[in-house]
This record gives sequence, structure tokens and C-alpha cells, in this order.
Amino acid sequence: MSTDTSTESGLNLQPFESPCCVPAEDKDILQAEEAELLASRFKALSDPNRLRILSIVSANKESETCVCDLPEPLGLKQPTVSHHLKILVEAGLLHREKRGVWAYFSVVPGALESLSAALVAKK
Repeated sequence: MSTDTSTESGLNLQPFESPCCVPAEDKDILQAEEAELLASRFKALSDPNRLRILSIVSANKESETCVCDLPEPLGLKQPTVSHHLKILVEAGLLHREKRGVWAYFSVVPGALESLSAALVAKK
């Protein structure tokens, strides 16, 4: 058997290293714990009403929104709004502060930035 790599056309077909066989550096790989956190946050945002709630809260000039201010613009009943808020709080996207009979919500510092950074390819 010949080890000649030339072809009838005269081309030299030398083996090459495929870039798909080069493992990514550890610093470029999403770690399991971070992936779990991001997955729970993206799952929480997979509902249009929760996206709208996050938009309303993050756009508020006072940096917080009372639960009483959400049902009307969303066109939802209070229990439904509370359900969505609970999911956003559990996902670490919103912070809840109880004052008297009302709850006020604000965006957790860095939460939106971490989601944005996860969507940008690491180089």
C-alpha cells in the first residue's frame, strides 16, 4: 500500500487538522451553575406577560413599581399579576419589598446585564 498522497490531477492532499477537534478553553465555556441560573431566568422570561412586567418595572423612573400599578396596563387580574411577579422574583430578576399592604418591585442590580452578556459570544 502506498503512502503517496498525490492524486492523478497532481494535487497533494495532505491531512489537515480540523478546528472542530480543538477543545474550547475552560474560560470560554458556560459552567453548569451559571447555565442553571441563566436557564431559570430565560424560562421566567418566556412568557409575554412577564416580559411586559419586567419592561414596566425597569422603565419606571422611580426604579420601583407598586404591584397596584401593574394590572391595568397588562390587562390582567391581580392574582395573575402576582403569580407572574413571584416567578420573576424566584428567577432573581426582580426584588420584592413589602411596605404595609403593598409590595414594590425593582430590577435586581446586574440581572439584566448578566442576561445580555450571556447572549454575546465570548471571544
